Amino acid sequence: MGLVNRREQSLISRIKHATYWHFAAVLIIAACVVGAFGDEGRELLKYDRPAIESGELWRFVTAHFAHLSTSHLLLNMLGLFLTWLLVGRYFSALQWLFVATVSVAVQAVGFWFLDSNMLWYVGMSGLLHGLMLAGALRGIGTLRTESLLLCGLIIAKLVYEQLWGPLPGSESTSGGSVIVNAHLYGAVGGALAALVLRHRDRA
Repeated sequence: MGLVNRREQSLISRIKHATYWHFAAVLIIAACVVGAFGDEGRELLKYDRPAIESGELWRFVTAHFAHLSTSHLLLNMLGLFLTWLLVGRYFSALQWLFVATVSVAVQAVGFWFLDSNMLWYVGMSGLLHGLMLAGALRGIGTLRTESLLLCGLIIAKLVYEQLWGPLPGSESTSGGSVIVNAHLYGAVGGALAALVLRHRDRA
């Protein structure tokens, strides 16, 4: 009986410590479900400024789950998987939800007030930048050198994109134009969320 109990406790412990993967799984499932509806799903859920002006506010959120094509979807899902391998363990599922919410909110504000000429947008890349930077900032307390290097790479990529545009090959890989400001806004949102959670932990 003791051995069985220990095995049960070990299993429960592993499940509890792996809950951060649950959030990634929800994102993947949601994006794949939207992708399964093809062009119709994308048109209904993409960021569409005229439609939002008409009251379709859900598009601020759903745009991040819609993609240009299957290759675009798979590319973002690979990015999400790599993000979770690198930094997923640093937050719980609930904390990741907070990070994602802030990242999406900052992108919405940025799109609406700073990029008023942008009529439509789809994709998870902006959100991925937010998740990655938030996790990297959180990881500084655990794996300082590796996390600082990751932060530096993300910031260098953002600076490059702002000065010279999308990374070479990124548009051909995704199958459409890359909105570099989405990456910037998403990263800013992720950084803000990480700072809020850090302050909360210290309080």
